[in-house]
Order: sequence, then C-alpha cells, then structure tokens
Amino acid sequence: MQMHLDCIPCFVQQAVRAARRVSDDSVIQKRVVREALCCINTIDFSDPPPRVSQIFYRRLSEITGIPDLYQADKEKQNKIALELLPKLEKQVESTPDPLLLAARLAIAGNIIDLGANGNLTIADIHEAVDQALNEPLVGDWEKFKSAVSEARDILYLADNAGEIVFDRLLIERILPKPVTLGVRGAPAINDALRIDAQIAGLDKLVEVIDNGSDAPGTLLDDCSREFRRRFAAADLIIAKGQGNYETLCDEPQKIFFLFKIKCPVIARHIGQPVGTQVLSKSKVIQPEGRND
Repeated sequence: MQMHLDCIPCFVQQAVRAARRVSDDSVIQKRVVREALCCINTIDFSDPPPRVSQIFYRRLSEITGIPDLYQADKEKQNKIALELLPKLEKQVESTPDPLLLAARLAIAGNIIDLGANGNLTIADIHEAVDQALNEPLVGDWEKFKSAVSEARDILYLADNAGEIVFDRLLIERILPKPVTLGVRGAPAINDALRIDAQIAGLDKLVEVIDNGSDAPGTLLDDCSREFRRRFAAADLIIAKGQGNYETLCDEPQKIFFLFKIKCPVIARHIGQPVGTQVLSKSKVIQPEGRND
C-alpha cells in the first residue's frame, strides 16, 4: 500500500506526540518535529507509510540516545493485558464458538497502538473488549476458519505489545496446528519484540522468530533472509494490525489481516468506516463477507 497525501497530517500528529513523550525540553521537542518534517520532505510516495515511520523513529532514537523509547509503555501494556487474560480465557472457553470469539478479542487488542493513539487508557481497552463482543466482524470468517483447518504451516505476525497477550487467545485456539510467531527484530514504537512474546508466555506454546527489522510493519525487503524464507514457506499467514496490512496487502501470499480500522486512509482502502473490526483476505471486502 503506497503512501497517501492524507497520511501526512497523521504522521505529523504522531511526531508531535512523540516529541512530547520523549522530553519536556521545548528545544528537543522542536528538533524532533523538524526531523519529522525532514522525513516528510524525502518521502517516496511509492513506499508504504511504515517505511516513513521507520526512518523517523530511528532518527528519534539517535536524538534522544534511547534505543527503545516506548519500553516503559510496553511493560505497562503487557501488565494490563495479562491482568485481563484470565477473564478473557473464561469467556472464550464458555462460548459456543471459541475460535470466533478468540479472533474477535485478538482484533480488539489491536487498539493498543501508540502510533495511532498516544493517549490510550485502561478504559479504552475495556471498551474495545466490549465492542469485540457486540459489534459485527467484517470479512471472510468462513474462509479464515477453513484456511486454519487446512493449514500445515502457519506464520502469525504479531503487532503491538499488550496486544500480543490477546493474540495468545487466538493462537491457543489454533493449536495444535503448527504455528510460528513473528515479532519485530528491533524497537519500533510499541510493536512487540521477542521479550514481549516471552512475557505473554507464547514462547512456551510456539516457536518465536523475529523479522530482523525495526519497521512498524513487515517490509519484506528490510527483513532478514531467514524470516523471508519462513514467510515464503508458510501456507497461511495471519497478520495483525494496520502496519502489517499497509506493508503486505499487495503480497500474493495467502494472508489474512486482523485489525481495527484506525484512520480514514485505511477506511477508504478497505471500504469500511473507522472503528470497524476487520478480518480480510483481500483489499476489498465484499458485502456478503459480513458476519454479524
């Protein structure tokens, strides 16, 4: 998915939030914003938005000298999600269709995104869980269920810390199918790293690999050779979050995207309103794919 003009205001807002987060010093804040504007000035509009974010956050780490700017936030998000996990597991176990509810909750966890929402609260997470139980899931549910049933090698691409705990609910329902969990190779906003998978207990359930990249998405040309090999070998890929959608939606691989629509650009691309819970195998979701 290529960079769109309408992405630029969102990127500037994200940069302002990042500037205020990393320092109270107005001089540093202004420098951060200037760096963001420099990134915008060099945009290749054929690139997906996560590549621009990658360049900016690399520069932000250089300016601050902090390799993982959102480490404390990620620890907090993991803690909140783990506190919710026992209750959510009981809900999944007691429902007539555990796989469906687990998928809904995995998508609900996608709200934990400091790139899209820098002021996320515990109340926001609880609201997302309630919405997951009550709002429609738009997409190819029956095709997804069949794909999981038939798959021999599943690669599950995580998105954010905290959210990765919600992913555990779905991964547990997919097992004993062979699942490999892919995480980022280096800090990228609040995206999940190997340590976050370990905190979520997923390393005890499945193989965890990193993609060798610090992009807030999956830029295959920036990923390690081993990750690209595993990506190509998988006969089913489950990709969480908008960043993975933006970077992989044009790939010919068999991919299902699970996320909440958080911005108007993605809403137009998908053809559904902001806030929609999406489970899609393609860029355009047909009306008959809607599951109420």
